[in-house]
Amino acid sequence: MKRFLLSVALILPLLRSLNAQQHTSADSIREKMQWFADAKLGIFIHWGIYSVNGVDESWSFHNRKIAYADYMQQLKGFTAKNYHPEEWAALIKESGARYAVMTTKHHDGVALWDSKLSKLDMANSTPAKRDVLTPFYTALRQQGIKAGAYFSLIDWSYPDYPQFLKDSSRYDAKKDPARWQRFLHFYEGQLKEVMQQYNPDLWWFDGDWEHSAEEWEAVKVRKMLTGHNPNTIINGRLQGYGDYDTPEQNFPVSRPHYNWWELCMTINNNWGYHPDDTNFKTPYEVITIFADAVSNGGNMLLDIGPAEDGTIPAEEVTVLKELGAWNKKHAPAIFNTVAGIPAGHFYGPTTLSKDSTTLYLFLAGNVSGQVMVKGLVNNIKKISVLGNGQQLTHKVVGKISWSAVPGLVYIDVPANVQDKYMTVLALELDGKVKLYRGKGGFLTNE
Repeated sequence: MKRFLLSVALILPLLRSLNAQQHTSADSIREKMQWFADAKLGIFIHWGIYSVNGVDESWSFHNRKIAYADYMQQLKGFTAKNYHPEEWAALIKESGARYAVMTTKHHDGVALWDSKLSKLDMANSTPAKRDVLTPFYTALRQQGIKAGAYFSLIDWSYPDYPQFLKDSSRYDAKKDPARWQRFLHFYEGQLKEVMQQYNPDLWWFDGDWEHSAEEWEAVKVRKMLTGHNPNTIINGRLQGYGDYDTPEQNFPVSRPHYNWWELCMTINNNWGYHPDDTNFKTPYEVITIFADAVSNGGNMLLDIGPAEDGTIPAEEVTVLKELGAWNKKHAPAIFNTVAGIPAGHFYGPTTLSKDSTTLYLFLAGNVSGQVMVKGLVNNIKKISVLGNGQQLTHKVVGKISWSAVPGLVYIDVPANVQDKYMTVLALELDGKVKLYRGKGGFLTNE
């Protein structure tokens, strides 16, 4: 993942990468993307040798915060002695997540599986002395959770990869194509190992900004992965040859251009284990951000960063458990829904049932009294509080008999129905949602 303080030299190509033209036809992948669209929530896991000293993953040496040799010394401290993948998977299940993405290899080149192409992995170079990836994927699938593989295209440790530190490179790939080909053979070989051993439901690439689609052989890579598993999903960080967009940390004000998208976000300010970072998001903050993402037709991929021994910080466990309890209570408004009504009709997030006959309103904070929906043409059959069942009353204000312009719907929300984080109302309509989008004139289209 990208650190916040990247040099301008890195930021510019990164922006070009994130705005790369999508080459994948939405219609060609619509069927396989349905589970992703329905899933809404995934859990990201950043786990690697950087968790030994709690430093920035890979970026700490790349940005010269510490020496490369000191960074790699962490190999000696990665034990995984308290790693219980079944407990990880159970916690992810409890959170309500439908998929999880593990960092199989970050930019530092250290693989979590036993790679036949390199000894720089957990099985051969750390006290853990084992493949830590296999039991986690097994545990996820036993819980019915889709298994995702984060894979760094970049490998700053591999001697035939050009870039190394932020202000130095080993060579120019264009001037030494034979050396670049050796790296391509290595990186595509490791991809094939993960593909064949784990058959990921989802690939989460990172690092594509350092080279072009042609240099990465993106078309070849996509064909290899989808040829092995036609239903596998690829994120948007393959220079335009992915399936969905992945804004990072910052919530998009306008919806991303791809048909499908996912906000990847940390629980505190850092990816991975960072004991010096205590700025944890509260359950309320995570839930409201999640509701906004779902309202805009997206997903949230929420990151956790276990310590080197496999222990998940208590603050992160709390957030996942509280999020899970809220998800369980309000599941009909979240999972298997579609994006809500446009902004301006209701001052908060909304979602719709797939048949568009139920409108869900999300009320952030302690809301009591009246809330208002604008421009709703439908008649409301019933309004109820999710997880509570209590039916609410409403009235229509300002409806003029001779005008097709609908009135304003005011809903009475009593204080005793409040959820401690976010209350959700279900409005059952007399048909598919129909909205007035005019300017309030005499004619219906004004």
